[in-house]
Amino acid sequence: MDRLNAKLYLQNCYIMKENERLRKKALLLNQENQALLTELKQRLAKTAAANTNSAKAKGNAAAAASNRAAIPDLNTAAPGAHGGHEQKAAPKPKKAVAN
Repeated sequence: MDRLNAKLYLQNCYIMKENERLRKKALLLNQENQALLTELKQRLAKTAAANTNSAKAKGNAAAAASNRAAIPDLNTAAPGAHGGHEQKAAPKPKKAVAN
């Protein structure tokens, strides 16, 4: 029984040591992740500011050009878009209503 107890005690010590090692590694990875996230946010802010300044520099010329080039609605079918090969369905006859 003492032998089993000693073996379990050693396993427990090993697990606690490994747990502490992994905890430190996780802490370092979290710190690195936070630093990278901060750097990414700074780069995105700089890019957004540059894009905003670039758009303002173009002025109303780009807005006027975009108004001229309207985007067609692809959900609506243009007349004769199917080549005229389709036949229209005949209207259903109305049923007589008895009074």
